Amino acid sequence: MDAITLDAYGPPANLRLVTLPDPEPGPGQARVAVRAAGVHFIETLLRRGVPVGPHPAPALPALLGGEVAGVVDAVGEGVDPALLGARVVTGDLESGGYASLAVVEAASLLPLPEHVSYGAAVAMVTTGTTTMGLLELAPVTEADVVLVMAAAGGVGTLLVQHARQAGAAVVGAAGGAAKAERVAALGAALAVDYRELGWTDVVRERAGEVTVVFDGVGGRLGEEAFGLLAKGGRHVVYGQAAGEWFRPAEEELAARDVTSHDGIGHLLSRPGGLGDLVESALAEAAAGRLEPAVQEFPLREAAAAHRALEERRTMGKVVLTV
Repeated sequence: MDAITLDAYGPPANLRLVTLPDPEPGPGQARVAVRAAGVHFIETLLRRGVPVGPHPAPALPALLGGEVAGVVDAVGEGVDPALLGARVVTGDLESGGYASLAVVEAASLLPLPEHVSYGAAVAMVTTGTTTMGLLELAPVTEADVVLVMAAAGGVGTLLVQHARQAGAAVVGAAGGAAKAERVAALGAALAVDYRELGWTDVVRERAGEVTVVFDGVGGRLGEEAFGLLAKGGRHVVYGQAAGEWFRPAEEELAARDVTSHDGIGHLLSRPGGLGDLVESALAEAAAGRLEPAVQEFPLREAAAAHRALEERRTMGKVVLTV
């Protein structure tokens, strides 16, 4: 099989395309002929040997990638042979997604309707699941003015779509004119480039007081977004695209009667796990209510995909295609 291996921590160029023996599924496992594999920003950190939360630096040589979509082409002992040929998706790999074949636990596989693309499925199984979890923390209604930071990203584009469909006034903030244009095309009532000085003034003048902030950026920009919240507003943190988290001080939250949530912490500790959120996310895509933005790179260009992520040149979910 073709696979991307990491033999030494370091820059994107350390990701190399190699040929490895085809893996064989063991008891309870299935082998997927991969058509699309998801790429996460945290994998760029793991590639450099930086542990991220519960994810330690990978042992070398490493095969990165935790989510794939494709077709089952082999099954192990105890797995129903009827699964052969099925279109499936999973986000439960510990590693090995950056390859043309991946062995997974058969119980983790979810069926994929014919009209849902492999790239969209990979996006929804994690990015869509994250979106569903964030919306549990801050349900959106037509009474809200919602500010989505990193609105051209994988989660951001889905949050914009959902908030718009809920009838809220949606402000999408992204880094760069091209990304802001993408956000406007998604239906945001106001799309702003947060690299421009005075972007918060534009939001105040044209959207008024914000009632909900979804912050996928953090740092100084996350702090500026938090400053736009009205008294009694809701604040959900889900990313650190700026390189550091923004966490508002408890005394400021109390003074402004703002509720702040750790979106990722919620997902990691959610009672009952994430299975129902995964199913909801895939159902939203299958019904056409949410359409994930996907930016594809061929498997052999995994290094370019990592480089684009690190340089903030991507829009939507980054996917390797096989």
